[in-house]
Amino acid sequence: MAQDRVTVQVAYRQLTLSNLDKVLYPRDGFTKAAVISYYSRIAPVLLPHLQDRPVTFVRYPDGVGNGAFFEKDVSRHAPDWVRTVRLTGSGSRGRGEPVDYPLLDDLPALVWAAKLAALELHVPQWTVARDATRRNPDRLVFDLDPGAPATVVECCRAAERLREILVDDGLTPLAKTSGSKGLQIYCGVRTRQPADTSAYAKALAERLAHQTPDQVVSKMRKSLRRGKVLVDWSQNNPGKTTIAPYSLRGRERPTVSTPVTWDEVHACHRPDDLVFTAPEVLERVREHGDLFAELTETQAPLPHHRGHRGVP
Repeated sequence: MAQDRVTVQVAYRQLTLSNLDKVLYPRDGFTKAAVISYYSRIAPVLLPHLQDRPVTFVRYPDGVGNGAFFEKDVSRHAPDWVRTVRLTGSGSRGRGEPVDYPLLDDLPALVWAAKLAALELHVPQWTVARDATRRNPDRLVFDLDPGAPATVVECCRAAERLREILVDDGLTPLAKTSGSKGLQIYCGVRTRQPADTSAYAKALAERLAHQTPDQVVSKMRKSLRRGKVLVDWSQNNPGKTTIAPYSLRGRERPTVSTPVTWDEVHACHRPDDLVFTAPEVLERVREHGDLFAELTETQAPLPHHRGHRGVP
């Protein structure tokens, strides 16, 4: 894999890989070859979380610390065998124009993304049908983001409180690290209205902020967040995306957005307790399997959203 260019067979496709010895994570000496190897080996548990979801890449062609860019439209360079879906652009970077999003449904497509140095894979909380129509959301997400000096430890305490509410509402919450500094809580849901997940999540975030305003905020303003945990409900907006389970992050080290158990959340008392690099995640999957597999198995009707007023 140290050759400048090499053609490999990936399942039923041939891909030409290049610059495999380029270091993408200088601190750990983690090369492009190592990135491709990680995504190839993690594919059995990652691909189900990408299935039928338009993917937004964050690419680091010169490695972390040397600039990155978002890429949604791959129409100019994707091989004709990479499945794409044409959707109207949305979100902060959307202009209302058609965008050809990649759908990474199989191993060759995933390796193709990795060879582009697409270290981060971001997906929405909904899938697309074969006719390119958007289905209603099937996932609910809360992104718990600590404002310094708060850390993931404070996120874990907020997550435990959030878990109680979600369970009381008949949902099955699962946790994963963001791969950066925070924690994310997911539930598999069923809903008939795309906007309902945002409304429900916002109400719960406001409820937590109302109960413990010294620990939690629900508004995005940075001036409010010092030493507190932002319960970011906005990633349920159909126009937004969240880092996929098992995706690498473009941080100093090759950290991964890693599913964790609630026992691990409870036991977290130092920020390093919930930091996992790519080799560690591969070992975790060998031991535990996919801790996020339940997301599909435990889909439940989304409760009617409730405001925080009058909640003790």
